[in-house]
Amino acid sequence: MIARELGCTLKAMHAPLPTVNADLPLRTGGFRTVLDALDYAAQGETGFNFYDSRGAFAQSLPFSELRARGHDLALRLSGAGLKKGDRVVMIAETRPDFLIFFYGCQYAGLIPVPLPFPMHLGGKDAYVGQLSRMMQSARAAAAVASSELIGFMRDAAAGLHTPMVGTPEDFYRLPLGRAALPNITEDDICYIQYSSGSTRFPHGVAASQRSVAANVNGIINHGVKIRAGDRCTSWLPLYHDMGLVGCCLTPTFAQLSTDYIATPDFARRPLVWLKVLSENGGTISFSPTFGYDICLRRAARARSDEYDLSKWRVAGIGGEMVRADILDRFADTFEASQFDRRAFVASYGLAESTLAISFAEIDLGIEVDAIVKRDYSLTGRALPGEAANDSNEVRPFVFCGTVLPGHELVIRDNEGNDLPDRVIGRVHIRGPSVMNGYFGDPAATKRVLSKTGWLDTGDMGYTVEGRLVITGRGKDLIICNGRNIWPQDIEWAVEGLSGLRRGDAAAFSVEDEEGAEQVVVVVQCRLTDPEERAKLEREISSATRLIAGADCRVVLAQPRSLPMTSSGKLSRTSAKSNYLAGLYDADQASVGMRAAAYSAMVAAGGD
Repeated sequence: MIARELGCTLKAMHAPLPTVNADLPLRTGGFRTVLDALDYAAQGETGFNFYDSRGAFAQSLPFSELRARGHDLALRLSGAGLKKGDRVVMIAETRPDFLIFFYGCQYAGLIPVPLPFPMHLGGKDAYVGQLSRMMQSARAAAAVASSELIGFMRDAAAGLHTPMVGTPEDFYRLPLGRAALPNITEDDICYIQYSSGSTRFPHGVAASQRSVAANVNGIINHGVKIRAGDRCTSWLPLYHDMGLVGCCLTPTFAQLSTDYIATPDFARRPLVWLKVLSENGGTISFSPTFGYDICLRRAARARSDEYDLSKWRVAGIGGEMVRADILDRFADTFEASQFDRRAFVASYGLAESTLAISFAEIDLGIEVDAIVKRDYSLTGRALPGEAANDSNEVRPFVFCGTVLPGHELVIRDNEGNDLPDRVIGRVHIRGPSVMNGYFGDPAATKRVLSKTGWLDTGDMGYTVEGRLVITGRGKDLIICNGRNIWPQDIEWAVEGLSGLRRGDAAAFSVEDEEGAEQVVVVVQCRLTDPEERAKLEREISSATRLIAGADCRVVLAQPRSLPMTSSGKLSRTSAKSNYLAGLYDADQASVGMRAAAYSAMVAAGGD
């Protein structure tokens, strides 16, 4: 048995690991590398807990056990001939094996490369193609996948000459190496992360030990202000920066116990998130807005007194545009479960800055800046309006707080000039959390990172007395009749129509025959009656005209045909590619499957 070979086993426990270490003092800084942090945390009793699809405790992995097994695996990987700096790709399922391999790579001086599991990726061939492109980009020396997914990995590795491909058990059986493990410094690469939209042309963010330590330190001491008695809960995927850095590395640096729900289990039963939070007294948990939204959809199945969310003090939001309306409804719905709306903490970040860039103040809840819609559409200025005005005259945006200490943030126009407060432009950042570059891709690095260290995030926003507001992705901006139109404005208005759900709409623009911009709105439609479909088309056109002041072409597509990134966000770039390829034509009965598969093979860009 593997457990006997390793001389250590996952502890057979009947209860989750404790929230507080009995004798190990809480330490919130001073670690240079992820190994320094784990070595300290391993002296206590806390660690990671794993839950099944119904929220029942399944098993635990204490930090002490993680350190022992990671160190053991490192000796086996080194003994197999892998050398410092080699890349090891691994499908990042929410299992103990992933964490053991991640830290085993750290001890061996190898670079782990977490890859997505097959969720929202549209068919086996598309998924295998995505894995293959990422493996090729990383020039992987080894590849790891669970027994359930090893077939995908082997297919992806075919023709790539990856020396070692196997399951965790295959690697655990390797003989122990005798050579000393390498010294790990702050300048070494900690991991490579491919963004959730990386498909055709993957860009792997190379995060150094230094940048990870800097970012995690900012999260712990500035963002969520970790304190004794905190406990983390997460369903976020571990191949995504918010899941890996925010809910794996950060808890390790702060010696926090973390309760994990696998992402597919959350997707099937979202209320299991609240169940685990309630039963374990979770205090910190993050999610994109859509996580709170799908909990709302299932809320009718829960009793008002079923959960106790009174200890949830940091309900973080990140990973996509923050929707204040959805969060307000979540707070209203779960007020009976003692959820405090002041727990909401809006944030902004991206993988190129490890994870976090800014955080709103804790204990204040969501703060909204209502701006005059006409001004920001026509002039790019974000002038304050009165929230009491007609909702059609103002546009609410959520404050995402101030930049992490030791970092800088400026808003610039397309010529690189710094802009004053309340003028919308491109968000640029600089600081110790920013990547050195994309792995093996100096051309892509040069496009976003200046010689002086400024990173062009690709996002649009503005500042108000040091507080950041994000208005959207620069590449998604629609310019029509001289007006700036944010696609999410259209999408949110359309999704509010009767019979539609969040995530049912995608808005973008294309050039018409005369070279002018034409707004297109693709909507997933479940109606079959021709009259009802025609009525919905008219309502969508009216809503778009009211919100954006522009006519649009409405396309009613089949359910589940809008492409999503691996982190569950709408990919407007792929939706536009599907549209231009004719995959949303009404007479193509198989459009749902074909569009989903096609979207995973076309140009990257899902974020």
